[in-house]
Amino acid sequence: MKNNFSAGSKTLSALMLSAGFLFAPAMAGLAPLAQAAAPTVAGLPDFADMVDKVGPAVVNIRTTERLKLNQGRNGQPGEEEMQEFLRRFFGGAIPTPRQPGQQGQAPRGRRGTPQDEEVQRGVGSGFITSADGYVLTNAHVVHGADEVYVTLTDKREFKAKVLGADARTDVALLKIEGSKLPYLTVGDSSKIRVGEWVVAIGSPFNLENTVTAGIISAKSRDTGEYLALIQSDVAVNPGNSGGPLINMRGEVIGINSQIATLSGGYNGISFAVPIDEAMRVADQLKKTGKVTRGRIGVQIGQLTKEVAESLGLKEAQGAEVTMVEPGGPADKGGIKAGDIILKFNGTPINRSSDLPRMVGGTALGSKAVVTVWRKGQQVDIPVTVVELEADKTAAKASPAEKKKKAEEPANALGFKVADLTAAQKKELAVEGGVMVEATEGAAANAGLREGDVLLQINNVEIKDAKQFNAVVAKLDPKRAHVVLVRRGDVAQFISLRPTAK
Repeated sequence: MKNNFSAGSKTLSALMLSAGFLFAPAMAGLAPLAQAAAPTVAGLPDFADMVDKVGPAVVNIRTTERLKLNQGRNGQPGEEEMQEFLRRFFGGAIPTPRQPGQQGQAPRGRRGTPQDEEVQRGVGSGFITSADGYVLTNAHVVHGADEVYVTLTDKREFKAKVLGADARTDVALLKIEGSKLPYLTVGDSSKIRVGEWVVAIGSPFNLENTVTAGIISAKSRDTGEYLALIQSDVAVNPGNSGGPLINMRGEVIGINSQIATLSGGYNGISFAVPIDEAMRVADQLKKTGKVTRGRIGVQIGQLTKEVAESLGLKEAQGAEVTMVEPGGPADKGGIKAGDIILKFNGTPINRSSDLPRMVGGTALGSKAVVTVWRKGQQVDIPVTVVELEADKTAAKASPAEKKKKAEEPANALGFKVADLTAAQKKELAVEGGVMVEATEGAAANAGLREGDVLLQINNVEIKDAKQFNAVVAKLDPKRAHVVLVRRGDVAQFISLRPTAK
């Protein structure tokens, strides 16, 4: 922080006061200087006692997969460790879970056979939430794993059952068989304050029970996710995924899930799933193994200031309806493209991203009132909330196709792609494009993954794999290029810089 002191005696006085000195007046008749105000922060906190208390409830999570002999493995040694963690760019790549991919030895006590070899897939973190063995972690930590192993700080290892995982919130619920296990107290993420101290405990780079500390940098940070996240400056690295973010009272307030990075490592910004939302998801996973959410059948965009002013709105708050699903709840209720949704069940929509969260948390089959701005006036429209369908992704390749694809080199953007079949195009309602079968380099760093569909590169429509690779080969490596990526029902442009070959 820069101090601006004037010259001469004022400088000396300011310096002495800032150092906490009092001095007698140099001239008679002057009143003594007032005692300097006590600082707001008396000193740095000591986390030792709190960590001793909560540390045993934080676990290391190791995942494995079974491979047929000579099936082949994606990636190269050394590359997988960085691919284990979902590396997302703030405001960049579509933020959804990635598959971990760290190679290693088969789990202790198990031998791979020529027909069924078990290899380590990735590492992450988690924490126990009850004495009978319920464990929370990230969905991307266990995604694609055949077996999941949970190791406590006392070196006890349990084989865990994945009760369910929710990709939209990146939350997974595991169960291990045990009793009187150490567990964390769940806090209230709605009461967190910017600037308060927090601690992360996890296994960065497989270094078990590593403790890092920092402060909450922002609340309700909108990263384009289904839910707003907690931003902090706590050091979070590959392997911290799924570990707890803990306040000074020893309560878990979030699940460490993402980082904003250009390198794959800690860059000073990390994000955590608020524990309030995580527990709501966990409750559904515990009961049914899945999460159901509501939808009303609209596609929306953020309302700009220029559009708001043109429509006679005082503030640029709300969600602009850009498309209405034919025959959907909104269509049946009378919502039209061009309407500005101002409120949902009386709650104001400040940002467009608020709407899907509100609708998603509404009971299925219930009636809701959507307040829209249309032709200079507010109109209340009743709609029925129905279930949000699961993301549609292209079918994954067979083991033989994966082996063949693994042997092929990736293009300069880090993609290995295949042509879409006629059935896949029909299912996804697209005319062209290619399916991502593997990623590395720039594509992997941006969080892109198998099953994504690429529709366009810069201003060129992608027709098939041969044409796409030919276009990529001619890209200028000195500048970034954009690829239109389809995942589920969402398409987004992602900026990637090719690697010179």
